[in-house]
Amino acid sequence: MTKEKFIPASSEQILEKLIAKKIEANDEKDLFKVLFTRLEHFFHYDSFAFNKKLKLNYAQFDPDRLATERQFFETKEGLEEFRTSFNEILFRGNFEEIDRETIEKSFNSSDLVGLKLYIDFNDFKEYKLFARGRTKGKETIKKWIFWKKEIELEYYDRVVLYLHYNEAEHFRAKKENVDELVFAPNTIVIKVFKRVPVNDIETIFPNAEPRMSTKDKLLLWVPAIGGGVPIITAKVIPALGKINEAYASNNVSSIEGIKTTLIQSGAILAALGAYIFKQYGEYQTKKSEYQKLLTDSLYFKNLGNNSGAFHSLLDASEEEEIKETLLVYCFLFGSPEGSDAASLDTNIEEWFRSEFESDIDFDIHDALQKLHRIGLAEVTNGVWKAMPLKHAIKHVDEIWDGLFEEK
Repeated sequence: MTKEKFIPASSEQILEKLIAKKIEANDEKDLFKVLFTRLEHFFHYDSFAFNKKLKLNYAQFDPDRLATERQFFETKEGLEEFRTSFNEILFRGNFEEIDRETIEKSFNSSDLVGLKLYIDFNDFKEYKLFARGRTKGKETIKKWIFWKKEIELEYYDRVVLYLHYNEAEHFRAKKENVDELVFAPNTIVIKVFKRVPVNDIETIFPNAEPRMSTKDKLLLWVPAIGGGVPIITAKVIPALGKINEAYASNNVSSIEGIKTTLIQSGAILAALGAYIFKQYGEYQTKKSEYQKLLTDSLYFKNLGNNSGAFHSLLDASEEEEIKETLLVYCFLFGSPEGSDAASLDTNIEEWFRSEFESDIDFDIHDALQKLHRIGLAEVTNGVWKAMPLKHAIKHVDEIWDGLFEEK
C-alpha cells in the first residue's frame, strides 16, 4: 500500500507519546503542553479567517443560497479564486486527489453490490474526488438465498466529492425541466464522507443510476431466447397447427397425443419462466441493496455538505497542521545541535512506525515551513534549529496578542 501524508493518530495521542518518550524534564513536559495549547489556538484562528475567505469565494456557486444571493456574489470572486482556496484547505488536511484511472477501476468493480451504475458525467463541468487514509475491514455479503460470505474490503477513511454542475442549457437540451431539478445548474456541490469502500466509490455520486450489466442481460435473455424460442417454434406452434387441423377434419381422436406434447412444452416453458423471473428478482434485490447502501452513505457516512462541509475540512486541516508542527518541533527540540530536513524526515517516520505501527510519508518540507512561518525554527546552511521551549511559548503569545491589535 502506498504511504500517505495523512497522519493516522490524533494530536492528543501524539502529544502524549512525545512527552513520554522525547521530553525528559518534568517542567519541560508541562511547558510542552502549554505550547501545544497555544499552537491549537493559533491554528484555530488561522482556520477561522480562512473559512471566511473560503465561504466568500464559494458564495456564487453555493446551491444552498438563494438564486438572488448567488447573483449578487457573481461580481465578487471568480471560480479560480475558489478553486485555489479549496485546494489549499485539502492540501492542509493531507487529502490527495484520486486519479481518473483509480476512479474508472472502481466503477468497473464492486465488492458490496455487484451492480452496474450509470453516471452521466456530461452533467458536470468538472468532477473530482479527494481521499485520505486507507484501512481494511470485513463485511458480510449475501451470495445466494441462504449463503453469506465474509469478504475483506479496503476503505477510504475520508472522501471529498467535488461536482460542478453544467449550465441550465445543458439540461434543457436533455429535455429536462430545469425548474424540477433537485439541484441548481452551475453550482458546485461538495460532500464529505467517511469509510467509503474503495471499489464502490461510485455509490456516493448523486446521479448514479443502477442498470443491468452485460452479465445480467445475458443471464436473463440468453435462456429466454435460446431455450424458449426453439420450444415454441419446434413444439408449441406445430402442435397448435395439428390441433387446428384435427378439429377441421373432425379427427378428434388424434388430439390426445398432441395435448401431451403441449403439456410437456408448457412445463418446460414454465420452468424457464421461473428461471427468468428468478434472475430478474436477483437484479431487483441488487437494486434494493444499492438503495440501502446509498441511504447509509447519506445518513450515516455523510459528514457535511456544501459550505457546511468546510467546517469538517477545516477541522481536519487544523488537526493535521498541529500534528505536523508538534512532531517536527519536538524532534528539533531534542537535537540542540540542529538537524537537516532529510534526517528529520527519516527519524519522524521511523518513530511513528515504532509508536503507532503505521507507515507515513511525512511531509517534512511543509512542516518545517509551518514552523518557520510561525517563527519557531530557523535554518542556516540546511541545518534547522528550534527556538527554546520557554521562548517559543512567549513568541506564540506575542503573535496571538498581535492578531487583535488595531491596524
